[in-house]
Formats: sequence, C-alpha cells, structure tokens
Amino acid sequence: MPKKSTVETARIVNVHSLDGSIKGETPLPEVFSTEIRRDLVRRAVLSGQSARIQPRTNDYYAGKKTSAMSLGVGLDLARVPRVKGDHNPASGQGAFVPNVVGGRAAFPTQLEKKWRERINDKERRLAMKSAIAATGNLKLVQERGHLVGDNAVPFVVSDDLKSVNKASEFREFLKSAMLIQDIIRAKEGIKERSGRGKTRGRRWVKPKSILLVADEISPAVRLAARNFSGLDFAEVSSLNVERLAPGGHPGRLTIWTESAFKKLDELYA
Repeated sequence: MPKKSTVETARIVNVHSLDGSIKGETPLPEVFSTEIRRDLVRRAVLSGQSARIQPRTNDYYAGKKTSAMSLGVGLDLARVPRVKGDHNPASGQGAFVPNVVGGRAAFPTQLEKKWRERINDKERRLAMKSAIAATGNLKLVQERGHLVGDNAVPFVVSDDLKSVNKASEFREFLKSAMLIQDIIRAKEGIKERSGRGKTRGRRWVKPKSILLVADEISPAVRLAARNFSGLDFAEVSSLNVERLAPGGHPGRLTIWTESAFKKLDELYA
C-alpha cells in the first residue's frame, strides 16, 4: 500500500508584506486538509507528460510504392524484384522486400503502442488537491531540498506583490522574506547533462525553485521575476499537478498571493 500522510498545521496563516513583516492573517483553505497521496500525484504527472508525446510510425506503404517485380526463373538472374526499364532492368531499386537496399523496413514502428498514461478524472482532481496540500507540509518541502529559512508554509504574501515591476524590487522582496537562498540553490545547481542529450536541445539540467501563484500574473511581475533561476509562474485557476510537484515529487516551495489563496476554497472545494 502507498504511504499516506496528512498536513498538520494551524487553521490561520500569516500574510506577509513585501518587507517581510506580518501584515495580517487569513484562514487556511479546506483543500490543505486533503490527504497527501504520493501515488496519485505521480500518476497525474506521468499522465500529463505522456499526453505531450506525439506518436510516430512509418507510412504503411513505405517501400511498397514501386513498379518493381521479379522476372521469374530461367533467365540466369536472381529473383530479386526489379524496376522495369527500356534497356536493362535495375536490380533492387525500390524493391518491396526487406533484404534489399531501398526496400521496405522489416519491422517498422507501429501505432498500436500505448503511449498515454490514463488516469480517472476523480483521481486527477484528488491528485491536484493532494499536490496543493503538500505545499503546506514543511517536511515535504524540505525533503525536496528547498531552503525556507524560518518561514512557515504555506507562505502567503499580500497583493502588493502585483505592483512589483523591477527585478531589483523582486530580489529585495525575496531577501526580506528569507527565500533568496532557494533561488541561489537552484542557480548553483545548474549542471551540464551527461550523454547524448547535450546535442539534442537539453544540454543543461536546471533545478526547480519557487512557484509563484497569483489570481492573475501581470506582465510587470513576469518581467520582474522571469530571470530568477528555477522560478515559475502560475495562475490559481490554471494550476496543474506538474507545476506543483515537478517530477512527481510533491512539496514544492510555493508563494501564494492573498487573493489567490482565498480562491482555493472556491476552485477546489
């Protein structure tokens, strides 16, 4: 049986201002009391990843669209299919047998392979709620390697964050909130991939850091925070399990804006 755990935290969460001080309080949404199912989170992430795979196969008639045919026996020639011509028939050109150069493939890839990892809608929704609840579990957040300082999770910031429009202002906010160390961890953890992946568009392995969730991500905030290593954005109405649990491992360090935090009860009741 999969190991299960629950979130044990207070029902009231502090709301932080941009200077790191506590500005107020807000009730903890009911979704954070959801039982954390690591197995469902993993399946939901694999389902989303496999949905992006484009199945490929050969044309069914590849190597068979030819006028080549065998001339039969008794001509002192091999019985290889040959393309008809005005003078000498060309041996093996476009032949539809697999043992001739230019012939069809012996065992081409087939579309019968099942690429998609299926998951039920109710299980997907439960996985989503579990991934949200895991962001409020300090033990799971630390197991993923995040550096949270003295902060409690979930970490909620006031909607004043929407007014940030410079990278220097966002950096000062992270320093005040004692979360800049997690960005530094992600930056220092960037390494070159071993193997052939270096020549296939995925040279660098980059650790994940903070996920910033707001009710609406303004263009100014995107410009201010887009260059911080490992940081991602998400709107609360379009969250997905892969953002909350990269690699299928729940407990990502998440910054919630106050308005997005209050919408969780409405969206995931």
